Amino acid sequence: MNIKTLCCTLLLSINPIQAATADYTKPVDVRSDFWEASIQDNISIYRENVEVRQGSMLIKASRLEANASAGRGNEVLIASGSPATYSQVLEDGKEVAAQANEIRYDLASRTLTLTGNAELSQSGSLVQGAIIRYNIATQQISAESEQNRRVTTIFTPEIKENP
Repeated sequence: MNIKTLCCTLLLSINPIQAATADYTKPVDVRSDFWEASIQDNISIYRENVEVRQGSMLIKASRLEANASAGRGNEVLIASGSPATYSQVLEDGKEVAAQANEIRYDLASRTLTLTGNAELSQSGSLVQGAIIRYNIATQQISAESEQNRRVTTIFTPEIKENP
């Protein structure tokens, strides 16, 4: 097991990330200032002030490409921005937040791929890297660095009050 995988595993064991199950039973609602589509190719492009909501999940971006060519429930959403952002309220009421130049959300596998200046935070802990993959369903996370840089993981200890 390499150090990046170990650090990410530790992060998840300290603060397990689990999205509210009800979020995935809700429809995906996309809103923007501009929309165009290729009906033949099943691809939609949304631009300017893009917001994607599914339950408590929110992705904000300046551009979104929604590819539905694989059929209902298998859509892939690619959000881009400077940065594009993601947030979601977890079952325990805590929030997970992320940002990157590009956020790819694969609805079928419930996987987020954050690319370019990627970071993901929860409960004061933070992971930064060139690419972060987060599988919401299995609660697995991995991060990759780019040339001459390293993955950064910052753990914030829980402060307990003395009785």
